[in-house]
Amino acid sequence: MSSFFPVLRQISSDRFIWLLLCAVALAVLAPLGEEFSTLGSVISSAGVFLIFLLHGIRLERAEVVAGFRNIRLQGAIFGFVFGLMLVAGFTLSKLTDNFLPHDLALGFLFIGVLPSTVQSATSYCAIAQGNVAASIVASAFTNLCGVVISPLMFALLASAAGGSITTEGFVRIFAILLLPFVIGQLVQRWTRPWIMTHKGPIAWADKIVIAIVIYIAFSGAVLAGTWFQVSAGQLALMASGLAVFLAFGFGGAWTLGGWLGLVRNDRKTLLFSGAQKSIAIGAPMAAIIFPPDRAGMILLPLLLYHLTQLVISAPVALHLAKKSS
Repeated sequence: MSSFFPVLRQISSDRFIWLLLCAVALAVLAPLGEEFSTLGSVISSAGVFLIFLLHGIRLERAEVVAGFRNIRLQGAIFGFVFGLMLVAGFTLSKLTDNFLPHDLALGFLFIGVLPSTVQSATSYCAIAQGNVAASIVASAFTNLCGVVISPLMFALLASAAGGSITTEGFVRIFAILLLPFVIGQLVQRWTRPWIMTHKGPIAWADKIVIAIVIYIAFSGAVLAGTWFQVSAGQLALMASGLAVFLAFGFGGAWTLGGWLGLVRNDRKTLLFSGAQKSIAIGAPMAAIIFPPDRAGMILLPLLLYHLTQLVISAPVALHLAKKSS
């Protein structure tokens, strides 16, 4: 128990969590006015372009290729992230669509198509004494694939779930998500050393842009009166759906590792890399695909999932580490 509280203190002292919460609170208390909506859209798009340019620069291709020596583990993580979690998100979206506002229900599908986190999945894998090298590779590879797979799978399944992405949305995905990522990969040889030398400030640039994107998205929802459409009962239903999603993510990943006969350290890697979902990819993607009034609703389930997955991962990682000692 004594080792549990330091990890909880680490979560509560995570400045990124507080930055996200402050962005939401500011949007509720002082939303961005309609007269600044065009400027906000330009800033948001420019920030997202920067994020995916940096993703392209930082994800080193050689590391990803080298990590595929453990094909069985990497294949399991990829299948769970973009297969089973996607099916779970789609199912929850369909089941709740008649009881929740459509965009709120669509948020479950949006969670399902996203790649794994990078930093937190690796950090908790290290605390649990799992296969950290494989976790780094898995997180990098799912994020690399997620830039292409996530928006395409969401576009494909959103129509089946009663939503859609317009032609303009596809153009924006290419111009603001895929194009900067490709540019980052092309200039990686010359720019990556400088980026990695200054990775602390660069990482904060990422986080600040994500907070700005969330502020603009939630501001749009507040100004449109979207939140007044959601009752306390619907919020409770959404929370119940997220609880089921989280239970499936963590329980399903651990169970799948057992069925596949993975060694214990590899099961830990599958657990954290499979169950956690990236708001660093999700928030910018939602901002590009949807107008702010819709993006805020779609992002709410992801925001709550992201915060809860960190709280769950702490005791789970400590329990697994204790079992290994």
